[in-house]
Amino acid sequence: MKVCVVGSGGREHALALALARTAEVVVTPGNPGMAGTSPEGFPITVTDAPATAIDAGLVVVGPEQPLVEGLADRLRAEGRLVFGPGADGARLEGSKAFMKELLSEAGVPTARYGVFDEAAPARAFLRELPGPWVVKTDGLAAGKGVLVTDSMAEAQADVDAKLSGTAFGEAGRTVVVEEGLAGTECSLLALCDGRRVAPLPVAQDFKRLRDGDDGPNTGGMGAYSPVPAVDDAVVDRVMDEAVEPLLAALRRRGVDYRGVLYAGLMLTAEGPRVLEYNVRFGDPEAQVVLPRIEEDLAGLLAEAAAGRLRTDPRPARTAAVCVVVAAPGYPAAPRTGEVIGGLAEAGEVPGVTVLHAGTALDEEGRLVSAGGRVLGVRAVAADLATARRRAYEAVDRIDWPDMCARRDVAEAAVALAAGMGTVPAPAVEGAR
Repeated sequence: MKVCVVGSGGREHALALALARTAEVVVTPGNPGMAGTSPEGFPITVTDAPATAIDAGLVVVGPEQPLVEGLADRLRAEGRLVFGPGADGARLEGSKAFMKELLSEAGVPTARYGVFDEAAPARAFLRELPGPWVVKTDGLAAGKGVLVTDSMAEAQADVDAKLSGTAFGEAGRTVVVEEGLAGTECSLLALCDGRRVAPLPVAQDFKRLRDGDDGPNTGGMGAYSPVPAVDDAVVDRVMDEAVEPLLAALRRRGVDYRGVLYAGLMLTAEGPRVLEYNVRFGDPEAQVVLPRIEEDLAGLLAEAAAGRLRTDPRPARTAAVCVVVAAPGYPAAPRTGEVIGGLAEAGEVPGVTVLHAGTALDEEGRLVSAGGRVLGVRAVAADLATARRRAYEAVDRIDWPDMCARRDVAEAAVALAAGMGTVPAPAVEGAR
């Protein structure tokens, strides 16, 4: 089988590598670091041709934007097998207000919230909440449209900036205001075929820029899997209380949802609460979840796309840690065009793969930064401690003096797995 992957980031590089265990893969538009041959011998090629022009047995749409814009619908209209929801299902991520409405309809536990397009009622609602406060753009904002703050003044100023269009243009003309939730945050991704759903290994990601969950929200600065604080009983509860009811609500609205459903969760003292739903593989969660799936990924996604998901994904008895390397100035004003070296040396660490997200080649053929989140350094090993140690050993081999990387990814989880502590972070909602 030939599989076409749509996208150009670290998630799509991880998808290409996982799919190329059993299939030929072509990525559009991809990036320079993706092309090559998988360890199993299947080729990965990169093209700038549109997905509609690529002859492939299965199309996997990576990012949310083309899904919201209806790419899956257009491909299905041509008779193509597509993994990814249509525009009706993609509204779950395209509009946070719609997502919250559907959660309420389905009875899914979530934070107390309000939806506003005017500042005065939004400010009044903020005063009703005990704090901390969460302010989200309704529309897509590249993972940066969320403010979590303990400052009422900051929350009110953010409401004003978003609703005025100053902060995020039309994406922020409607805002969702929520109470902040305390607990352990994690991500559960599940494959859906329209009726049946199957969970994938649980992951936890790190959304804040700096160690200790300090700094602004980002698209994600690292992730790990498995999550010691989340056992099978928690997964079963989330599936029963959050995922299955949501899919039933979508079916009642006539939505045939075929793709991955990403539940961003806060495990509170009162039980799991849904922070957000996304309609694609998380980034960087995909980087640590995909290598822990034992089955043929191409076959799994093809089953879901065809509406016949029969295989239950089994988690491998391994651990994965991914550390995101970002450009200086990220997320506000990332510097691009900076030469990056040492990637071959980083890839020599056992179990390590360097995933490309925002890279390009300059006129001299040198690899340079071309985005905010530039690389994902992933290590897969028998346990979290080994995976974490190897990931950071590889990060330290990269020659990029001003690069930005958190140094605490999976630190608390390793301590918990060793029986030395708890997983305290993130303590307050940081959902994108």
